[in-house]
Amino acid sequence: MGDRLEEDEKSALDSVGHADAPTPATHKTTKPFSHQLRTNTGTHIKRHPQHRKQSLDDNAMRCNISYGGSSDDDFGAYSATPDACRWEATSNNAGDEYQTMPEFMGNDSSAPSTFKAPIRAAVHPNRPTCVELRPHPLRETQVGRFLRTIACTDTQLWAGSECGVRVWNLTDAYEPGLGIGGRAKRGDEDAAPFYESANTAPALCMMADVGSKLVWSGHKDGKLRSWKTDQAMDDTPFKEGLSWQAHRTPLLALTISAYGDIWTGSEGGAIRVWPWEAIEKSLSLSQEERHMAALLVERSFIDLRAQVTVNGVCNITSSDVKVLMSDHFRAKVWAASSMSFSLWDARTRELLKTFNIEGQIENRVDMSSVPDQVLEDDQSVKLATKSKKEKGQSSFLQRSRHAIMGAADAVRRVATRGTGAFAEETKKTEALVVTADGTIYSGCSNGLIIQWDGNGVRLRDFQHHPCAVLCFCTYASRVWVGYVSGMIQLMDLEGNLTTSWVGHNCPVIKMVVGNGNVYSLATHGGIRGWSVAAPGPIDQIIRPELAKKELMYTSKENFKILVGTWNVSQGKPSKDALTAWLGAASNDVGILVIGLQEVEMGAGFLAMSAAKETVGLEGSSIGQWWQDAIGKVLGEGTIFERVGSRQLAALLIAIWVRKNLRTHVGDLDVGAVACGLGRAIGNKGGVGLRLRVYDRIMCFVNCHFAAHLEAVNRRNADFDHIYRNMAFIRSPNLLSNSSAGVSSAAQGLRGPNAVEINPDEGKPDLAEADMVIFCGDFNYRLFGITYDEARDFVSQRCFDWLREKDQLRAEMKAGKVFQGMREALIKFPPTYKFEIGKPGLGGYDSGEKKRIPAWCDRILYRDNRTKQEAECSLECPVVASILQYQACMEVVESDHKPVRCKFNVDISHVDRSIRRQEMGKIMNSNETIRALREELRHVPCTSISPNRITLQSQDSCSFRITNKSGTDNAIFHVVCEGQATVKDGEEHLEYRSRASYGFPRWLEVNPASGVIRPDQTADIYVRQEEFHSSEENANGAAPGYLSEDNQDKEVVLLVIIRGSCSTESKTHRLHVRHCVPSSKSGTDSTKPRGSRKYKGNTYHRSGLRHGGSTDDDHKS
Repeated sequence: MGDRLEEDEKSALDSVGHADAPTPATHKTTKPFSHQLRTNTGTHIKRHPQHRKQSLDDNAMRCNISYGGSSDDDFGAYSATPDACRWEATSNNAGDEYQTMPEFMGNDSSAPSTFKAPIRAAVHPNRPTCVELRPHPLRETQVGRFLRTIACTDTQLWAGSECGVRVWNLTDAYEPGLGIGGRAKRGDEDAAPFYESANTAPALCMMADVGSKLVWSGHKDGKLRSWKTDQAMDDTPFKEGLSWQAHRTPLLALTISAYGDIWTGSEGGAIRVWPWEAIEKSLSLSQEERHMAALLVERSFIDLRAQVTVNGVCNITSSDVKVLMSDHFRAKVWAASSMSFSLWDARTRELLKTFNIEGQIENRVDMSSVPDQVLEDDQSVKLATKSKKEKGQSSFLQRSRHAIMGAADAVRRVATRGTGAFAEETKKTEALVVTADGTIYSGCSNGLIIQWDGNGVRLRDFQHHPCAVLCFCTYASRVWVGYVSGMIQLMDLEGNLTTSWVGHNCPVIKMVVGNGNVYSLATHGGIRGWSVAAPGPIDQIIRPELAKKELMYTSKENFKILVGTWNVSQGKPSKDALTAWLGAASNDVGILVIGLQEVEMGAGFLAMSAAKETVGLEGSSIGQWWQDAIGKVLGEGTIFERVGSRQLAALLIAIWVRKNLRTHVGDLDVGAVACGLGRAIGNKGGVGLRLRVYDRIMCFVNCHFAAHLEAVNRRNADFDHIYRNMAFIRSPNLLSNSSAGVSSAAQGLRGPNAVEINPDEGKPDLAEADMVIFCGDFNYRLFGITYDEARDFVSQRCFDWLREKDQLRAEMKAGKVFQGMREALIKFPPTYKFEIGKPGLGGYDSGEKKRIPAWCDRILYRDNRTKQEAECSLECPVVASILQYQACMEVVESDHKPVRCKFNVDISHVDRSIRRQEMGKIMNSNETIRALREELRHVPCTSISPNRITLQSQDSCSFRITNKSGTDNAIFHVVCEGQATVKDGEEHLEYRSRASYGFPRWLEVNPASGVIRPDQTADIYVRQEEFHSSEENANGAAPGYLSEDNQDKEVVLLVIIRGSCSTESKTHRLHVRHCVPSSKSGTDSTKPRGSRKYKGNTYHRSGLRHGGSTDDDHKS
């Protein structure tokens, strides 16, 4: 064990002085837990273990001493053992049912909430109610199928995954899931009904195009694919529509400009524009002409990077394009990389400005990425000519250099943390959004939110949360922010924080609006819908109504957990030793967790392990040997499945799950905290595993605390340090590589202090678990007793008095360590220290130092109970009891004895499919909710004047929007419903819309969106611009279909009006006619009869005569 006692043991004992430790309040009797709950592991199995013979030393005496003043009542009002000295270290007699053991609970009366069980409820009390369109699936079920992005219309929600796309009809949002027996795959059993496409390359970005009734998706293979929103769907995977090779590298960003063009971004700063004219032509071709249609579009693109590159010098960054955003307010497009922005004119596609994250204008001299690639190819050719020996030497040196540089970089980061040396690294742009009033917000990886005006001028910055911003979403006067911590915040248009809540337990990577809801996508693939008015009075009605129906959607499960701990002293046990420790005890358990200490020691090994940890490497061949050896004893592969492990130098923890329970167990994360020299060496410390079992969080921590009898305070500090700093992340060494997909990308944004990402700021990960189990060599000793006295009492098999001398028990009574945690009554001999190879109790250390026997190896836990008699329910979802707490005294391969503890666990969890269905019933049947939803449909009364405008020869006219409401802001958005060519003699015009109802290129509308205050007006200017798209023909495409013809045209502008939080909108229609001047002299024959136009910004008489339209023109 490596610990050393001081020479004067007596003085050390006197310095501890724990004899007068306070006694905690007496607890009430625990009610017996039901064994009639549904289980996958067999609740009623009877065990018939063999009795083990215990060897005593020759001086062992029969117990004939009686003790008074025993504080066994501290364990609760359990019946004390009739024979207080009877040794019950062996298993229960054959044929006996399991009985729960008495427990001792640490004092938590003055402990902070960090050490107390988290608050649970049938319906989350601290966030708005939501519809779980797709409940949180286990990561293991999503390998190769992770959802990466979402897009929404008013009737459908689309999601892009690693293998294609899927779509939900929002009318089915409250329908029950398809179930395990349905067509849904594992992980989607409880999701609302959806439809899936045929397999494609991973989808990285997605956008809905309402004008064309399409959804566009960008993929990892560089393709841009379209999907029809109005196609008939069934169980057969639906197919893509028009698609083409947009880039040779992954298509990372996508947007549709105010003029209907599709802009795409890729690696190396590549930005391409796909004119709507070419796309429209291709969409009109038949299915048989799809190949020709794809070629037609592929040749039409405009390469903006090439357009601003002169003599190899490019004016925009060569970093990957992270975000493309269309500013319809000003007809501009923003392109964002990690550290810089470029601003473009959406109509002319000209570069307006490049600037960095500080708002400073940049004059870039970035070389084209093509020469870089050529250089790389040349280098690879040269390297290919090297000899194998040179290659091996180079590879070894390179690996060594990388390891050293990685360690040095990690040390440098720690040394310079907080000095701003890495400020730029933590201020990378992650998201962009333009609000209804034209304000632009960008979110950074350090949580900073920056406000910009429409011209790229930085106005101010602020921070509402310390974690990375991953996404924005805006609707009417509200702005939602999604964070890597899972937090969702609601801001107003000025950036003021309105409210916040924990939306998911992992990063929120995308949010979209549709059908009156904001839908959020988390990295695990869960999708939740929040009302655009939330939080509000509707939530206050749904929450208690849904809680009343708790029994309808509550499911209960029961299984057993076996936890084992062993300080192996660098030894390797025999198969018999492992079988004695774990074999029979694991017969009826569903989960088995093993914690080992001192797997491998030595200064060289510890130093190498510390260096490996700095570069993200962990584990050793010895640790792997232990896992394989234990797996063989358990029947790994046939009975149990190894789920994962974590090793920190000499500490190792691993977990196995029975195969019939594996379906309900997953999301394994790992963590490690060093407590050795300088809190950096792993000879002391803790390793942990966190996993989800029936949707409840369980954490297992294996610890090795400071040694020596007098180091009580250091041991207490070790526990506190581990508890507060254990941060769980996914490990690349996990057996199930479930970290694929967007999850790993978002993981890197958590920052150096992982504790900060917890939704409850500053609260450690362990505090949020429903059940926490600590095991390990805690090194707490017996105090106030001599070696001979301890040996005598152990030989007499009497442990009551010895427990009173236990340092850990005394510290727990005082509330100094393991606050609120429980341990079964110890009824086995002290497990330390023994002479290796010497059997029986006579094997205690009899050398020169004669270390006092002690219960160093312990197992403690905390569940959801806040009071002793709590029953398992959704308010107290995990209730555990201890069935066995034993030491295997016959194992002699170490100076410690292995210890095992068997838990009986009851879990209550939500059937999310049923709860979603019940929530739908409440929403549709509750009269108060229906009345409140009707109020949310209110749209301010507005009017426009005039409703007809005629433009000619670059004319500029305006129309006025009046907000007649005296209380509510009117939020307007102008789009083009369609354009028609005016021909002589035609009464009915055929209007064709562009992508996302974009404007034709000859028309400029400014501003195209905005906010009108009560009883105020807004003037919107409409201007005809000269535009010859044939001059901007790209890559040899035929100009015929790109050029504007010389005939009169008419467009229908839709002025869409919403209130500050309206779930519906109203529209006004405005007809704008573009009259091409006649080449002949005289009156233009195409001008409307009876209309006269004044010069300047005046209206036609026709418009004045008809007057303004009302807001009853159209309601959507």
